[in-house]
Amino acid sequence: MRILHTSDWHIGKKIYGEDRLDEHARFLDWLLETIINRDVDVLLVSGDVFDSSMPPARATDLYYRFLFDLYGKTRTHAVIIAGNHDSAVRLAAPGQFLKMARMHVVGGIRDSAKDCVVHLDANGQTAAFAAVPYLNESDILPHIPLEAEIERSLRYREAMKRIYDECLSAMDADIKVFMGHYFIQGGTSGDSERLVQIGGIAPVRTDDLPGDVDYIALGHLHSPQQIKGDGCPVMYPGSPLPLSFKEAEYDKKVLLVDLGTDVACNIEEVTVPVFRELVRVEGTPDDLTQLANFGDWKDKYIEAKVLLDGPAIGVGDTVRQAFAQKGGKVLVVESVLPRAGGEILSTEDIKTRTPVEIFQDFYKYKFGESGSDTELDELLTTFNELLDIGREQEIEP
Repeated sequence: MRILHTSDWHIGKKIYGEDRLDEHARFLDWLLETIINRDVDVLLVSGDVFDSSMPPARATDLYYRFLFDLYGKTRTHAVIIAGNHDSAVRLAAPGQFLKMARMHVVGGIRDSAKDCVVHLDANGQTAAFAAVPYLNESDILPHIPLEAEIERSLRYREAMKRIYDECLSAMDADIKVFMGHYFIQGGTSGDSERLVQIGGIAPVRTDDLPGDVDYIALGHLHSPQQIKGDGCPVMYPGSPLPLSFKEAEYDKKVLLVDLGTDVACNIEEVTVPVFRELVRVEGTPDDLTQLANFGDWKDKYIEAKVLLDGPAIGVGDTVRQAFAQKGGKVLVVESVLPRAGGEILSTEDIKTRTPVEIFQDFYKYKFGESGSDTELDELLTTFNELLDIGREQEIEP
């Protein structure tokens, strides 16, 4: 039996306010073509179909058009679970209807964990999937006042273990697969996953999961990775689109998994095409202008870091225009200023440092060794008075 494992589509996700639905549409077209060309029996989507619980109408339309084509153009089954970004209720609402189209969507646990188990017959074999969706602590843990975080974390792990044990007891098939959406111990997170931990601790460990299964298909982490363990493969395929500029630094994947009663589990990573490049550039204004003039920037999104000798007006507009003339679109410009000691003051520093600290750095940059501590103290007094006046004006009715 051939399974295609994917997750974390995040349909509707924007980057610096820029719509990416066209990229998602092209990904879903590619995914359908891959399913057809590679004779996939079962599609697994391990959560975060959408980027929000209230996705825009076009995002919803893309999702259901893909399911319609999957039903009409293939004989592939689908098992889909809700992630922490999804609305479990909305995702699962048409579940009974979708079952008639070989598609099984699990948003939450109703009466019993056994309700999550999906049995399928495909390619002459039977398979059972424990389609466990994302479960918040409030979904499975009774509230205990004044409970320590470590105790709550241990109770969460025990609850998840019981859920999988209950699922396993209801799985009667040649092939058995667990699904889930969480951060498991040993995984590597990036910069765009929303934290889903209990008490600051990874909620699940590999040894919490029953071992008598063939494959564990997880979602939530955006980089493709296999978690080390003594049992079956525990896999994250990662998100198919880079959800930040940092994620664009590595290839995106889906996983083709061949399972059978008489063959070992075989996993093939399939690289997802790049539908729009996300590029980071860095340099002085002159460097970036030359880079724009001599590069191919058509249809690329750009994150620009501008290295400045001092404050400059209009540099962001200049950089944006230079790349726009070559077909690129600069989504953000970060200006970086030097400060005393040769260190760098970036916009990230501005977010975390106080106005007084920034003023002191600017004074030292401007006057260096010729500056006077007495003069700086006098200026700081005036600066603080201006800050107080500004705060008073802000709170006046």
